[in-house]
Amino acid sequence: MVRKPLSTPRRLALSATVLAMAGATLIPLASQAQSAYPSRTIRMVVPLAAGSAVDVAARRLAMKMSASMGQNIVVENIVGAAGIIGASQVAKAAPDGYTIGGFNDSILTMVPNLNKSMPFDTVRDFTHISQVATIEFSVAVPVNSPYKSIGDLIAAAKASPGKITYGSGGIGSPQHLAGALFASHTGIEIKHIPYRGASQSAQGTASGEVDVNLNGIATVSSLAKAGKLRLIGVMRSTRHPEYPATPTLAEAGVKGFEYSTWFGLSAPRGTPTEIVNRLHAEVVKALADTDVKGRYAALGLRPDGTSPEQVSDLVRAQLARYAKAVKDNNIRPE
Repeated sequence: MVRKPLSTPRRLALSATVLAMAGATLIPLASQAQSAYPSRTIRMVVPLAAGSAVDVAARRLAMKMSASMGQNIVVENIVGAAGIIGASQVAKAAPDGYTIGGFNDSILTMVPNLNKSMPFDTVRDFTHISQVATIEFSVAVPVNSPYKSIGDLIAAAKASPGKITYGSGGIGSPQHLAGALFASHTGIEIKHIPYRGASQSAQGTASGEVDVNLNGIATVSSLAKAGKLRLIGVMRSTRHPEYPATPTLAEAGVKGFEYSTWFGLSAPRGTPTEIVNRLHAEVVKALADTDVKGRYAALGLRPDGTSPEQVSDLVRAQLARYAKAVKDNNIRPE
């Protein structure tokens, strides 16, 4: 028996039916692929030294997120060039959610204002996930320092301009900016000594290599509690609960000056929205954990958990703000 070929309308109808059935099969498969994330270890690149405020915050966050997501999140410190080397690796990584960056705001908004040639654009080349925490700062000196107060430090700096030294995590680091802005606000001249990381600058201050350290409380806390550094001021509006005897800068006579930085997570440009949203949700969940909140508070870290859109807006605004700060304070690569 010879079968007649299907007419064109019937062929089209059959094709549509087949495509519909295939689509119905593919939709669950796509959904399963998305829900399968993460299926392997996630790499979190922190372009800052181990022991820095961001590193401490990132490791605590990674531990909680790993437990919740059922996959390890491994923190990898890649230092150098004020964070540019590590951040470049994240910018160039596959946008699949398996390489993310734990950045401080300096890497995203200060360093680009100090370097005319950057291997990445912090607005264009990253998909920002969340602002994780605000890092509160303090002014610390060696435990045997002759400067017992902020007033002592300012008086000595005015008596001998440029003699007092302060350490930072590198040119363009948050500590560098803190020192420059503090000096400008108080009308003093202090000499900047860059180290290869925030924790190294704190160690250098504790050993007497430099006179003062304007740094994240999380970075100097262990040295202060070990009796190697003494906090003489906190750069916040109220006294810190872990250091109730340490006055605020306002209480010490420096009115109108507070300083903090922040830490956030970013992914390469093009990372799927579903993955970004999943990571943001996990950040918010981790920050609500009692253990994380307590640990962050003890270190001078204030949990944030802002949305991807809010972080992107913040980066743009801060790029403009720091461009003005660099110009007004004549901050430049040394």
